Amino acid sequence: MALEKNHKEEIVETIKVCLRQKFLNYKPETENMPFHYRLLGKDRMALFSFLQSLNTTFGISIYEPVAKELAKGIFKEVQTQYVLGKIITDQAQNEIQEIMNDLSVGGNVNKIEETERIRKVAQKGIEKTLKSVKVDLFLVSNSDEIFMFDLKTVKPNKGDFISYKRNMLEWLAVYFFQHPKAKVNTLISIPYNPYEPKPYARWTMKGMLDLNREVMVAHEFWDFLSGEGTYSDLLDCFEKAGIELRPEIDAYFAKFNK
Repeated sequence: MALEKNHKEEIVETIKVCLRQKFLNYKPETENMPFHYRLLGKDRMALFSFLQSLNTTFGISIYEPVAKELAKGIFKEVQTQYVLGKIITDQAQNEIQEIMNDLSVGGNVNKIEETERIRKVAQKGIEKTLKSVKVDLFLVSNSDEIFMFDLKTVKPNKGDFISYKRNMLEWLAVYFFQHPKAKVNTLISIPYNPYEPKPYARWTMKGMLDLNREVMVAHEFWDFLSGEGTYSDLLDCFEKAGIELRPEIDAYFAKFNK
């Protein structure tokens, strides 16, 4: 189901608001680069610096608010930067470490089994207090199924995936401590496929993540949020927002040449 016209317009406005907010908060690098400035112009160098800054914060600045807006039509609860809680038990921590140890020596990845192992011990043992555990995108379906997403960059390395895996297991432990019977899914989302038209092929995921239950890439993620065809429509929304913002963008960077 493709996005309806009014929903597309809302998404376009969300993107525009996010980018304008980024402009307001952006502080360009003060480093003097005389050769670059004379070769390319201060406006282009400012744009380059802005793009680097935007890439660093794209998840929070753009993807999260857009994902939230998209998911509102299907899920009954949608929150970004959702605080799961602070309590985890020592038995849950031990179970997580055992799972990580098994995977590091070539054990089979089975998210369903891992989830149930953590559920069994989530309320057992000594309670420990963590810093507030946050989830980028927290969704509750109409059937009360929970989906927790960590929005990531498009080319994580092996060390990143190990960290992501541990984080997702901790999410389960923290949430099951409060809601032991909940049906919970924890996933990472990768917003687009940089290898397109080839499949997303990051060998570093293999052996650490359950690729069928813990990862959504490009259209898998966006279509999940708002129905089939969402990803294609979303690209159109970004293009439209860019066209409408172009005069503002040009004016913003032109001031750097003064």
